[in-house]
Amino acid sequence: MGSSFEVISWQSGKVVMLNQLVLPHELRYETYTHYQEVADAIRKMVIRGAPAIGIAAAMGIAQGASELKSTDFAQFTAGVDEICVAMSKTRPTAVNLFWAIDRMKALIKGMEGSSIPDIQQALIDESQKILAEDIEINRRIGEWGAQFVKDGDTILTHCNAGALATGGYGTATAVMRIAQQQGKSIKVLADETRPYLQGARLTAWELMQDDIPVEVITDNMAGHFIKSGEVDLCIVGTDRTAANGDVANKIGTYMVALAAHANDVPFYVAAPTSSIDLSLASGDQIPIEERSAHEVTHLNGQPITPTDAKARHAAFDVTPARYITAIITENGIASPPYSFTIAPMVHNKKA
Repeated sequence: MGSSFEVISWQSGKVVMLNQLVLPHELRYETYTHYQEVADAIRKMVIRGAPAIGIAAAMGIAQGASELKSTDFAQFTAGVDEICVAMSKTRPTAVNLFWAIDRMKALIKGMEGSSIPDIQQALIDESQKILAEDIEINRRIGEWGAQFVKDGDTILTHCNAGALATGGYGTATAVMRIAQQQGKSIKVLADETRPYLQGARLTAWELMQDDIPVEVITDNMAGHFIKSGEVDLCIVGTDRTAANGDVANKIGTYMVALAAHANDVPFYVAAPTSSIDLSLASGDQIPIEERSAHEVTHLNGQPITPTDAKARHAAFDVTPARYITAIITENGIASPPYSFTIAPMVHNKKA
């Protein structure tokens, strides 16, 4: 069973997404009829979260490919390549985006000699398969991770690694949902996660849908509650994890990890293997997206800084592996030293 709401779906050649920019006050679905609209929705964060971005990209590629009129394989492939380039320029940090692009291109390459209509339908089917797989992967992450949650625990999380960031069910929130289903009484502290407030707007909303007790705290309160002994463990998601276990996640994650480490509080990362990038030796190689300063200087369209004040908006930071207690994947638990334990997870060797 996934979440009680759909995050993204394919409906008669159209991509339909839940608009996460207007949550929690409005439940609005947007319909996209062209791949460039899908790419723009990813860029503007109508949909966000690494797994969800990958799903959206796959559907956008399928949609764009279905509109190509060429009957020549080489010309068709060239057309799809242009679509893939447009998708690749949307969100550089989330590795699932590039994973999905590569998967769709590999499918086309493997179907050389087939008719273009057959390839177009196969791309649509593949995007649906990616969505279904993601929901099952998340459920398995939850089952592996729930062992770390005890009855009565308070969990701190940062940003939104829930159903809204995936095809459904979530990664970090999957651990919470499974723990609750196992009869464990838990409470969650959700960092608000400036400047987009994914924790305050999205994580809190999701957990309330599942009747999981949640309290929203400002980002600069996390260290206080960790130090005071109110937090039993931290669980976050990831947009890209390097081969050595370094993790890129929403900006502010690194500070939570530092506070947890300083106070001997376990810090877990829920990571579908599609978000693990073995081609990168360390987090130093992960590209960090910088977004518009306007997103920092304004809130709900209203200025909150002096006129013409300068600002920076790094959207992600990298948490070194030495601060991570364990990485929870759908194939098992990776523990330090990650250079030895992550690769087997990616290669589907069950723990």
